[in-house]
Amino acid sequence: MIGYDPLWWILFMPIKYRHMRSYHILATFFLGAWVLGACTPNVKPLSPTESRIDQQASSLANEGQFSQAAQAWLALAAQDLTRRDHYRLLAAEAYRQENALDSMATVIALITRTKLKGDEPIRLDLLHAEIALRQHHPALALHLTTQTDISPPPALRPRLLELRAQAMAASHNDWGAALTRIQMDHLLQGIDRSQNHQQAIALLEKVGVSTLKQRAAAMLPNDSVLPWINQALVQISIAAAQTRPKLKQAVNNLLPAVDAKPHQGYKVLAKLALLLPEDKPFASISQTIREGFFSAYFNTASHQAARPTVHIYDTTGTAPGALKAYASAVADGAQMVVGPLTRAAVTAVLGQDYLPIPVLALNQPENNQLLPPGGNDFALRPETEGIQVANYLIEHGMTHAYIIISDDDFALRAEAAFRAEFKAREGQVIASTQITRDHVNYHKAILSLGLLPGPGAMPANADTTPGLIKPEHTGIFISMRPEQARLLLPQLRVARIALPVFATSHIYNGSDNPNNNDLNDVTFCDAPWLFNAQSGLPQRTDIAANLPEARGPMARLFAFGMDAWNLVPYLAWMRSHPGSYLHGASGQLTVDPFGHVHRVLAWAIFRHGRARPVHERASSSPSASHANRMHLSALPASTPPSAQNTSSRHGTARSAASGSGA
Repeated sequence: MIGYDPLWWILFMPIKYRHMRSYHILATFFLGAWVLGACTPNVKPLSPTESRIDQQASSLANEGQFSQAAQAWLALAAQDLTRRDHYRLLAAEAYRQENALDSMATVIALITRTKLKGDEPIRLDLLHAEIALRQHHPALALHLTTQTDISPPPALRPRLLELRAQAMAASHNDWGAALTRIQMDHLLQGIDRSQNHQQAIALLEKVGVSTLKQRAAAMLPNDSVLPWINQALVQISIAAAQTRPKLKQAVNNLLPAVDAKPHQGYKVLAKLALLLPEDKPFASISQTIREGFFSAYFNTASHQAARPTVHIYDTTGTAPGALKAYASAVADGAQMVVGPLTRAAVTAVLGQDYLPIPVLALNQPENNQLLPPGGNDFALRPETEGIQVANYLIEHGMTHAYIIISDDDFALRAEAAFRAEFKAREGQVIASTQITRDHVNYHKAILSLGLLPGPGAMPANADTTPGLIKPEHTGIFISMRPEQARLLLPQLRVARIALPVFATSHIYNGSDNPNNNDLNDVTFCDAPWLFNAQSGLPQRTDIAANLPEARGPMARLFAFGMDAWNLVPYLAWMRSHPGSYLHGASGQLTVDPFGHVHRVLAWAIFRHGRARPVHERASSSPSASHANRMHLSALPASTPPSAQNTSSRHGTARSAASGSGA
C-alpha cells in the first residue's frame, strides 16, 4: 500500500480555516496516515513501542494538542532512521496546525524530499510554499505550486490552488490569481466556497473595469469565466455583456404518464417553508404567487414524485417580519425556505452571515453583495428582457438600433440592460427617445429619432455616410405598456418607417384584445407558459378557467409562483451542475455559481391581433447560443389535472399548512 488518506488535504487548508474543522475529524486523518504509512513497501514493520507512540501522537492531534503530537513524531524520527523523513513531515504538519510556522520551517529544512513516498513530496512542497509566502518570496511559492512534473491527488488540489492563488496575488498577478480561484471553486463547499467567491471577485475588481470589459469581449458567450467578470462588474455597478446560459441538459423532462419518474437531480424534501406577505399592499401579488406555487406543487402528483409538507409564514412585507418568519421556519424543522418577496425582506434574510437552511428568495437584495452560502435569488427582472432582445437583434444581423421607451421603472431598467449588452456585442444605438405618461405627440417623438420616412426608414445621417447603415441591419427596441404601444405603432406606419420592432413582455397584457391589431408584427420575449408552450406543466387555458389569478397581466406572477415550486427539488443539483436547466413556466431556468436564477424567455409575435409563439429554425450562427435558438412554441404541452381538481387541491393545501401565517 502506497500513499496516504486522501482527506489529508484538510491539513493544508489556510490556517484561518483550521478552526472551522472539528478535532475528531483531524484524528481520522492522522490515523489514516499512520496506518497507510505502516504499509509502505520495503520498510520493516513498526515495533510495538513505535506503534504505540505513533498512535499516541495521532490521539494528541485528535485532541488538538498539535505541539505535543509533533514532538512525539520527532521522537520517533530520532529512533527510526528508515521512516525519519516520514515522521518529520507529520511533525511539520502538526506544527502548522498549531500555527507554529517557525518550528515547522525548522523541521522541513531537515527533510530529504527524495526519501518521501506517495503524496509526501507534494505535501512537503506545499509546506515550503507556505513558508516562502510568509517570508515574502512569492516567486518561489509560485514555482513550488506550478511545477510541471507534479500531479497532486484530488484531495491535495484545493490546497495547491489556494497557495498558487496567494502566490500570484502577492506577485501582483490579480488576473491569474482570480482565474486560479475560479478554477478551484467547484472543489470547495460551504463557508470555504463562499470565502473563495469573495476573494475571487475582489481580485477581479482589482484588475480594473476597462481590462475586465476587454477580456469579457474577447471571450466566447459560454466561457465559464464570464459569470465571474459580470459579478465583479456588478459589484462596482458597471454593466457588461452577460453570460449566455448554457442549456445542455434539462432536469425536468417529465411527461404526464403513469410510469413517469423524476429525473436525476430531483431532491425530495420533508418540510418546506413559503414566506410571503399576507396584508396590503402585497396581498394580491402574494395570492397570485401562492396559487401558481400550489398549482405546480399539485401537478407534481401526476408524475408520482414525492413532495414535502408546505408551511406558509407571513412576513408582513418587512425586514423584521421576514427575519422572524425565517427563524420560525428553521425552528419548525423546514429544510428549505422559498421567499421572502419584497426587496427589503430579501435583503434582510440574505444579509445574514449564516443561513441554517437554504433560501430561494423571490426577489433580489437591494445591494450587490454576494449571497451567503445557501442563498439563492429568483426574480422577474426587466434587465433579463433587455439583454435577451439585444442578443436577438445581434444574432439576426441587426447591429444598429433605435430605442423608444416609456418613463416607467421597468422600461428604464430594460433599456439600460439593452444598451450595455448591445454595445458589448458591438451593436450601435443610433438614437433614443422617451415617451412620458402624459405624452400625446407620438409623431414628434418619432421625428426626434432622426428617422427619414420611406420603405427603408433610413437614419437621417445615412446621406453623409452612404452604405454605412442598411435597413436590414437596423431594428427598433421598445419597452412600454400595450396602451402606449398601440398609439406608437400606428404613428410609425403613418411615417412609413418599416423597421422591425422588438419589445419586452410589458407590451402584452396577457390576453387577446381586438385593439392589439395595432401591434401586429411586433416581436417580444415572454414567459412560455402564457402561450401553453412548455411541456410538463398544467396548461394555462385550463387553470385560467377557474383561477382568475392565471388570467391577464397577473399570469406572469402566476407562472413565477409555479417556478418557485418547480425549482425547489432541483435547485441544489442545478447550482452544482453547470449546463443543467429546468423547463419553467416563466422561461428556461438556470442557476449560476453565485445562486442567481436566470431565465431564457420564449419569443412571441402579434399576428392578426393575437400574440402567438414564434416558429423559427435554429440559427446557424456559431455565436448563437442554445438558449436563443430554443423558441419554445414547438414544445408539446402536457395534459394537466382538471382545473376543478387544481382548485380543490388549493383548498387542501391551505388547510394542510398548519402553523402558517396565512
